[in-house]
Amino acid sequence: MKSLVVDKDGKLSIEEVSVPKYNEYQALVKMESCGVCNGTDMKLIHGNFKGFDTYPAILGHEGVGRVVEKGSKVISFEIGDSVLLPFLEGKTSEYYSGWGAYSEYAVVGDLKAMTEGGKGHGTADFSEASYAQQVVPKDINPIGAAMIVTFREVLSAMKRFGFKENNSLVVFGAGPVGLCFTKFAKLLGLGPVIVFDIVEEKLSEAASMGADYTFNSLSNNVKEEVRNICPEGVDFVVDAVGINQLINQGMELVKNNGKICCYGISPKLGVELDWSKAPYNWSLQFIQWPSKLEESEANTQIINWIRMGVLNPDDFISDVIDFEKILDAFKMVEERKAKKKIVIKF
Repeated sequence: MKSLVVDKDGKLSIEEVSVPKYNEYQALVKMESCGVCNGTDMKLIHGNFKGFDTYPAILGHEGVGRVVEKGSKVISFEIGDSVLLPFLEGKTSEYYSGWGAYSEYAVVGDLKAMTEGGKGHGTADFSEASYAQQVVPKDINPIGAAMIVTFREVLSAMKRFGFKENNSLVVFGAGPVGLCFTKFAKLLGLGPVIVFDIVEEKLSEAASMGADYTFNSLSNNVKEEVRNICPEGVDFVVDAVGINQLINQGMELVKNNGKICCYGISPKLGVELDWSKAPYNWSLQFIQWPSKLEESEANTQIINWIRMGVLNPDDFISDVIDFEKILDAFKMVEERKAKKKIVIKF
């Protein structure tokens, strides 16, 4: 099969690798789609993803695959099912796993079967990914379904951060992740929701997702705009892009006992904190590694929103690109030409 590989120097190439093997509790899937992650994928390419140093690596983690073969003990998947989050785990011939969903084939695990067979959580054979390797309802297009991975990551992070109805919120960044925070905040009853970005087109998208206020942070005084709307400050500030300086900027925006939430993955693993302008009581929380269990628990709510018509995956996708042209897709990301999410189609 063909897979997208990155070497230690950041060079991308499509390589021939072996089709992955699967055990009796797993299924082989033919990949249908995979979203391009401007955070994880790009950090792996640039060699600054914290704790990752195994190259050459096969990239991709926001995938959807259709079951084509299954192990003898699989009970949760049927041939033809589309399943979220297929991975290549471990090492495939001379290539390591960068989660591996930019491949023609990948593998999913049957959590129920593994648990019933004594191979569940806490055993050597268990993979946390199996929590979130769930079937996509047949009425949801597998291309748009790639967005469900991001949807679940963001919604589970919002729950972990402690978002509640009537909380006020500032979101820095109106890329795909920032738009998810904005949309879900409104669906969950937060407000006002204030979004900052430096690109007017992205701010228009944030407004379409329900943002109460949008501002260009290059041409507006961020503190003044926020304090005009929320004189005491806001409950939450979210960094949805991964810029560490936003932590210090956020301190001027949060109210007493407010929280600064870092979801974006910064390539710089440190920042000098200056809380002289912060309230006496505030907190800082990072989520840089979403919990697959918590993602799985967010799945039903995301599917319900899609079926209710209040969440449309296509609204978050700007480009669908064939796998054969995947190098062009990453060139678009590097040149900042992707307006929203790019999804690779197989």
